[in-house]
Amino acid sequence: MMVQTNTTWMGLSLRNPLVASASPLTRKVEGAKRLADAGVGAIVMYSLFEEQFLHESKEFDHFLSRATHAHPEALDYFPDLGNYNLGPDEYLKHLEQVVKSVDVPVVGSLNGCTKGGWTEWAKRIEEAGAQALELNVYQVASDPDITSGTLEEKLGDLVVDVASRVKIPVSVKLSPFFTSLPNLAWRITLAGAKGVTLFNRFLQPDLDPDQLAVVPQATLSSSDDLRLPLRWTAILAGRVPAQIALSGGVHNAKDFVKAVMAGAQVVQVASELLQNGPQRAREIVDGAVAWMTEKEYDSFDQMRGSMSQAKVAEPWLFERAHYMKALSSLDDRFV
Repeated sequence: MMVQTNTTWMGLSLRNPLVASASPLTRKVEGAKRLADAGVGAIVMYSLFEEQFLHESKEFDHFLSRATHAHPEALDYFPDLGNYNLGPDEYLKHLEQVVKSVDVPVVGSLNGCTKGGWTEWAKRIEEAGAQALELNVYQVASDPDITSGTLEEKLGDLVVDVASRVKIPVSVKLSPFFTSLPNLAWRITLAGAKGVTLFNRFLQPDLDPDQLAVVPQATLSSSDDLRLPLRWTAILAGRVPAQIALSGGVHNAKDFVKAVMAGAQVVQVASELLQNGPQRAREIVDGAVAWMTEKEYDSFDQMRGSMSQAKVAEPWLFERAHYMKALSSLDDRFV
């Protein structure tokens, strides 16, 4: 019996659960076409950044003047956007072209940290033809006066604002740095999100001690990075209504299989496709199908969640006991 690869994600019909995550590969129409031709189930567009639409709004003047009052160096708060200087209107035109050029669902992406123009641009992304929207929340909580509860409440309000403004399904790409991720994921669902993406991979800056400079660093993931989203996908699967998209650390067929077995509705891949080309998408899916055939799985839907916390024989290993057992394994090797 042939393995059925098709699935659904937030109401969208996909030919398979491998989704090309937001990356530079979609900055050109040809790149998006290559991804579709390589067999991905859907494409998440590279993000429209808050800094881009702030530059074209009165709100930019507000933020800039407020920051200037507090910090003389405030002009550096909004750096040269470099390759991201494509304006929001040009982004929308590009999105329209991508949607018309590929035969798979296209998901728009908004990346920001304040309420700003999220709702306006979410609506315009929908009007440009995106079949879904990913809110790529990238916020570093650095103010000691702001509590975690305040941040989570604002995020919930943002989801309510956006989800009530658009008709397309909304997914929220979260960071792992929340105190109670299961509660937050549940609240986001109640606010109107159809999905959550685990996780937004924060790019950590480096320091140059010779130049006394903070150096932005963008590094690609490895399979070792899969463990964090894998663990939380397994914990949340079946416990929150939102469908889970796992993102980060998927580089081969076995990684892909693990993600689905943990409970991911879809699996987002970027680093592997950037590193080794879009054709890796088909190779990963074909490798997963070969493994499933050998293990007598009929479909990805049948396999999904079979190793979530709710289904495994030792569910406590996803929590504190996992830590203790891991330390014991070090004792066995080195003591």
